[in-house]
Amino acid sequence: MVAELWVEKHRPSKVDEYVFRDQRLKTQVQNWIKEKTIPHLCMTGPAGTGKSSLAKVLLNEIGVDPGDILYVNASDNTGIDNVRDKIQVFASTIPNGEFKVILLEEADYLSPNAQGGLRRVLEDNADCCRFIFTGNLGHKIIPAIKSRCQEIVLKDLDLESFKLRMAEILVAEDVEISDEDILDTYIKATYPDLRKCINLMQMNTQNNVLLSPAANDSSTADWQIKAIDLIKRGDISSARKLIVEQIRSEEFEDFYRLCYRNLDWWGKTEEQQEQAILTIREGLVKHTSCADPEINLSATLIQLAKIAK
Repeated sequence: MVAELWVEKHRPSKVDEYVFRDQRLKTQVQNWIKEKTIPHLCMTGPAGTGKSSLAKVLLNEIGVDPGDILYVNASDNTGIDNVRDKIQVFASTIPNGEFKVILLEEADYLSPNAQGGLRRVLEDNADCCRFIFTGNLGHKIIPAIKSRCQEIVLKDLDLESFKLRMAEILVAEDVEISDEDILDTYIKATYPDLRKCINLMQMNTQNNVLLSPAANDSSTADWQIKAIDLIKRGDISSARKLIVEQIRSEEFEDFYRLCYRNLDWWGKTEEQQEQAILTIREGLVKHTSCADPEINLSATLIQLAKIAK
């Protein structure tokens, strides 16, 4: 029997199960559910912050007929043909219930022409069809789409709420941890991506025990988890070698941010942490102009290691 994915098993289906960032958004969602309708929505924010989950909570709580929902992943087809041949046809047909919903995920992947082609579709079918756009990069969704939607920007989940959610899942799955520092390592490596943290914890759980990165040398142990574990144990040299070997081009800036969020890695005193901030800033500035970003990151980590001594 194939094990059920935790990220799907623990995905919220009701408004009370969803962790909201602020009371204002929660109240607005509750009002939509009470009224049994929604406007066009545009949800943006970092990966794993709950955009798709919130959309599906709304559809479930409002009670939209499954036959009235079209799921589209824009990254699969970014061109105008997808808009004309698939979305427009669905939007123009008569719904089974009160209205249809097109959930267009990763809308920031759509070409500007394809997005432009959606403007008229939103307006012409507003009486029987609603659109929900989701995307990581809000600035890539054209203003003409945003102006026709109610925009929701989902920011990073509060760190304490993030930790609490991870702990709740481990309890629900009857998973033990030998040391609280193990869970902290997973959280630091993945925050604010809730989905990534849940997946990594499941992949590194054996016999109902969450393994530390050092105890699991298999490919399921994310390189960031291993690197952070090495940093926390003071082996910054090994961590540096692992990082520059494994990091992908799109992960550099996120890793600088990770170093900044965890200044206590580089020292406990205020002076050490101030020096670390200046070093991280210098590394990030040079990242955009350096011919080899791996060399630049490696040099930054060497400087941070000297501060931590």
